[in-house]
Amino acid sequence: MGLLTIGAFAKASRLSPKALRLYDELGLLTPARVDPVTGYRLYAPEQVDQARLVAWLRRLGMPLARIRQVCALDAGAAAQEVRAFWAQVEADTAARRDLATFLIDHLSRKDPAMSPTAKSLGIRYAALSDTGLVRESNQDTAYAGYRLLAVADGCGSQGALAGAAAIEALKHLETGSISAGNLLNLLEDAIEEAKQAVHDVAGSGSSPEDTGTTLTALLWTGSQLALVHIGDSRVYLLRDGELFQITHDHTLVQSMIDEGRLSPEEAASHPQRSLLVRALGQGADTTPDMRLHDAQAEDRYLLCSDGLSTVVPAQDIHQVLSHISEPEQAVRDLVALANGFGGPDNVSCVVADVIELQQ
Repeated sequence: MGLLTIGAFAKASRLSPKALRLYDELGLLTPARVDPVTGYRLYAPEQVDQARLVAWLRRLGMPLARIRQVCALDAGAAAQEVRAFWAQVEADTAARRDLATFLIDHLSRKDPAMSPTAKSLGIRYAALSDTGLVRESNQDTAYAGYRLLAVADGCGSQGALAGAAAIEALKHLETGSISAGNLLNLLEDAIEEAKQAVHDVAGSGSSPEDTGTTLTALLWTGSQLALVHIGDSRVYLLRDGELFQITHDHTLVQSMIDEGRLSPEEAASHPQRSLLVRALGQGADTTPDMRLHDAQAEDRYLLCSDGLSTVVPAQDIHQVLSHISEPEQAVRDLVALANGFGGPDNVSCVVADVIELQQ
């Protein structure tokens, strides 16, 4: 079969002539020959498969620059690249879904007609931070107040100060009134203040580029807990005897798991398992996850640094949270567990119980 005209090739590849001209200009799908007299583009029949691949990738929403990369790979590597792209799309979609849920809740509570009557709830809480058995200093900060629960895990030469500054920037949320209608704006402003606080700390040190912190916080509104999360500190929820991790680690290995390039078992021993892809600090991606959680009486929340979660097996954490009734004793037992496993890192825990208040 001879060369195909652009019209015939468009029909065979299910791409429009306009798209083919654009892809030629971008170097994505170059014609086999361009007639020197008429300027007509002519395509080889064997280019149809590549053109159809381009069409399918565009339907996925893949940017043209990335399609060019995929088309230059062999089949196996191209499949891996598509898998990685789609994992990122799903992660982005999940983040937008969480924000949409937050906004729906946020707007619903601005409308009194949509606000459900609920039992009067409160929280009781405890926090504890420990250096561990290996580190010389403690760069963690744990805080628990009547509205704010927070853990920060600092890194770099000024890490301890950075973590403490980030949490300090949130503490004013405990003193003012919090309306459901203004909650989202309050949280966004508080995160900006935490970013600036960490920036100020980093700028005062000798190595500002290596100073940063994770920040994971819950703000109690009276019936809900608003979550702000960036980094690899975690929040767990114990509800009806089951333990759920309700945060997503912002680490390199977690992104590799999400993309299917690494198994959870491989991630546990990966040499870069602590490398953050999001944190509060110089040059880092500082975009937080934010969402709302409806609280129920007898819920128990655990906030912890990775000095607990990467050292102590989940079943042991579950055991303590299920059987130790007082938050003060629970945080002591969790820290003791981490040190019992060698205490290789600083460890911080906040335990908060949702309780029904007496009318």
